[in-house]
Amino acid sequence: MTRPLCFLASRTHEVAADAEYASVLAHTGLSEAELVRIRLDRGEPVGDVRRFAGIILGGSPFTVSTPEHEKSPVQRSVEATLLEVLEDVARYEIPFLGLCYGVGIVGRWAGGLVDATYAEDTAAVEISLTGAGRQDPLLAGLPERFRAYVGHKEACTTLPPGAVVLATSPACPVQMYRFGPGQYVTQFHPEMDAAAVRLRIEVYVNSGYFAPEDVAEVIARTASAEVAEAHAVLTSFARLCRSPVGHSGVRGEDLAVQPRP
Repeated sequence: MTRPLCFLASRTHEVAADAEYASVLAHTGLSEAELVRIRLDRGEPVGDVRRFAGIILGGSPFTVSTPEHEKSPVQRSVEATLLEVLEDVARYEIPFLGLCYGVGIVGRWAGGLVDATYAEDTAAVEISLTGAGRQDPLLAGLPERFRAYVGHKEACTTLPPGAVVLATSPACPVQMYRFGPGQYVTQFHPEMDAAAVRLRIEVYVNSGYFAPEDVAEVIARTASAEVAEAHAVLTSFARLCRSPVGHSGVRGEDLAVQPRP
């Protein structure tokens, strides 16, 4: 029997949580049975990661670089669970794709620096693949430049040891990196289209991503962006996870990075 993939969710707003899951289902081409959602914000257990062919971590309203004393009990619980999951992901070489929030939690776990230096306003920006990105099988078939939605209060300022940058942008040098065999994080949102980003704007209007009085302008500047090419990251990840090549669904020799110290 083919193992399902897992979607780790931590959005506490129900409308945003359900919409994000629907977007990931649509762009991976998976059914709910093939992509099991686990609500970390509700304390749902992950269990043995080896039962999954791969793991996708969704975005989050949480910011890893928030001072510990300012984090809610839910955020602290979510982060503690994810740090344990990442240890198992590395140990068993489980394919992993973290969307936006992944940069923060993986950066903290793997020894990088995540802070507000390269925060970005909500917008569609041009993403450029690096030389390593153009050679990575996950990104095969993507153009060297494509547009994707961003919007984040923190980003990777210093890469974790051994990580390989796969994509960049003018305002945020690290838009995507690989940190292990078949294991990736993106700063941009490959799951979002115009409808999805508008919903996020409306849901998080008072969350500090932009001034609330600017909401109409933010909606207007994101409404007509063409971001379909970015969706291929999710499609490709699902395909690689289900590939019969190798334990993790991808060829280790293609995705090798330096081991974490």
